[in-house]
Amino acid sequence: MNVVWHTHAITKQTRAERLGQTPCVLWFTGLSGAGKSTIAGKVEQRLFEAGALSYLLDGDNVRHGLCGDLGFSDADREENIRRVGEVGRLMVDAGLIVLTAFISPFRSDREGVRALLEGGEFLEVFVDAPLDVCEGRDPKGLYRKARAGEIPHFTGIDSDYQAPESPEIHLDTARHTADECADRVVAHLRERAYLR
Repeated sequence: MNVVWHTHAITKQTRAERLGQTPCVLWFTGLSGAGKSTIAGKVEQRLFEAGALSYLLDGDNVRHGLCGDLGFSDADREENIRRVGEVGRLMVDAGLIVLTAFISPFRSDREGVRALLEGGEFLEVFVDAPLDVCEGRDPKGLYRKARAGEIPHFTGIDSDYQAPESPEIHLDTARHTADECADRVVAHLRERAYLR
């Protein structure tokens, strides 16, 4: 109860002006194997080459530190996304373009992150591929383990994935390459003046 928010002289707007970009969170969501990390990494590279300042928060990397104490129950998944949302909000305040690559299976959790940010700062990117395509890719062997019963509560197998209903960006990775998808994301940012 004795915690007070401190307002600083340097604001999000002044940082954004200095950086020449509009800060936001690009929230890549989709099944395991859909291409979230791959596409987010390609977008990050394109942003770097364009002179933008960004940071990629990847689901696996975050679980090594910030969320290393969490498992994969529904409650732990919700807390994982809440923590990442708070970090994303701080990074947006710093003027960055933040990329996140998380399955984030529940709509309510993604909407909770959206609610942390101001209008236009949360861009939901649905990395869409059918389950059979994701399972065929299976880059980490997770679907095989889930089918063998070695990974309980695996999203898409025995745990629900709630697809976005109206994402800002919808990428079909069964029909388009990772490079084509990354180009589309960057084009979206340019068209809407997140990049200057």
